[in-house]
Amino acid sequence: MLQTRISIALASLTLALPVFASEPVIGLVTKTETNPFFVKMKEGAAAEAKAKGAKLLSAAGKADGDNAGQVTAIENMIAAGAKTILIAPNDSKAIVPTIKKAREKGILIIALDSPTEPTDATDALFATDNFKAGILIGEYAKATFAGKPAKIATLDLFPGHPVGAQRHNGFLQGFGLQSFDAKNNELAKPSNVVCMADSFGDQAKGQTAMENCLQKNPDINLVYTINEPAAAGAFNALKKAGKEKSVLIVSVDGGCQGIKDLKNGKIAATSQQYPLKMAAMGVAAGIEYAKTGKKPSGYTDTGVMLITAKPVAGIESKDSKTGMDLCWGNK
Repeated sequence: MLQTRISIALASLTLALPVFASEPVIGLVTKTETNPFFVKMKEGAAAEAKAKGAKLLSAAGKADGDNAGQVTAIENMIAAGAKTILIAPNDSKAIVPTIKKAREKGILIIALDSPTEPTDATDALFATDNFKAGILIGEYAKATFAGKPAKIATLDLFPGHPVGAQRHNGFLQGFGLQSFDAKNNELAKPSNVVCMADSFGDQAKGQTAMENCLQKNPDINLVYTINEPAAAGAFNALKKAGKEKSVLIVSVDGGCQGIKDLKNGKIAATSQQYPLKMAAMGVAAGIEYAKTGKKPSGYTDTGVMLITAKPVAGIESKDSKTGMDLCWGNK
């Protein structure tokens, strides 16, 4: 009788203990499936998971800004037994309640590329220093202008997104204009900025935005864009207006098509970031958590570098060959 009770007690104890699979399950939720940046992020996560014996689940929003799709993805990953979820949030605020529920279940949540708001809603953030990325192209533009008056158009992401704000405000600070700090999600608009428009990081929307800006102020001579697809759209609008040779375009991302556009003279300079590295580091941290229970915390800078085919004295940069060697997307 005593032996039977002991057996039942041991069985109950076994059932009560958390079951960790020998193969850690890690989820990756990106903003979209089609953007080359997130394609490369997924590639980096898959390679790291395969190399270190983890199972990778992946999903994405239908488009930039699709929070509902990311909520569903997280819920599905929780149900599938993910112990770590990596996410590039589409909506930095709206995703927080879902993340909170996951963390309450003991799941490690790491933000990639874009922080949540507040940033401590996730356990950790692995990302480019987007404010620094903006500063680098702002400093480059200022050095190139060498005191010449600037009439600036900014083709931004969409209102309230921290990455969009950090790049925009960093660019203005780098150019030496009045701006906000990296923690402010508002977009500064000093008097030199004669037009601001949302591009949603899209080429077609970037072209329309640039056309509208030229109608407001045909004397624009400097364009900042949130990313290189928006920059390509801006260039098309400028070429259509016969102004492509008199306007400087600077951008952020360092994708392979962006570096090609830089080599072809469409973009003067870009700040390159490294999505594969972000994802690989996230997967490695998830595997460490599964094995030891150790969680990463705070912000980890995954690096940024100024790439240009037209270097300027006093501004540290790398050439387009280096940019192509390190770019993401189709080479």
